[in-house]
Amino acid sequence: MGLEQQLNDRLTQAIKERDTRTADCVRMVKSKLQERRTAKGFAGVVDDALVLDVIGAYRRQLQKAVVEFEKAGERGAAQVAQLRFELEFYERWLPKGLDETALRVLVSERLTALGVTDAKQIGRLVGDVMKTHKGQVEAADVKRVAEELLKG
Repeated sequence: MGLEQQLNDRLTQAIKERDTRTADCVRMVKSKLQERRTAKGFAGVVDDALVLDVIGAYRRQLQKAVVEFEKAGERGAAQVAQLRFELEFYERWLPKGLDETALRVLVSERLTALGVTDAKQIGRLVGDVMKTHKGQVEAADVKRVAEELLKG
């Protein structure tokens, strides 16, 4: 069963159980998928990779929003709680990311394989890693680790 069908089933279940928070989360993902479907120039099909990409992109937006609402202090506490619930909900759909140790090993291997010795070549390394590990690592983390390894 595809991820889109799983989302549809989860929405149906949440509505039957009157779980409005979960239903709202699924509706948001479905809305983001519809935006992607109707975007100018989109001619592909909605497959599991696209669904994961949409969920991952939305999760990054939520992570940024959490930081902003935390800065608001007590006034943003309710929104932070809701955003954390949504983040937790979306995490179960996404593949597990690499931990720091595995990321360091991966970046080190790719540095050697690509022959990257200068910080100016990190963009090429990030692109290479993101092609093979999209959804498992963040580009910013790959860049940070690569810079650390090249300095050390």
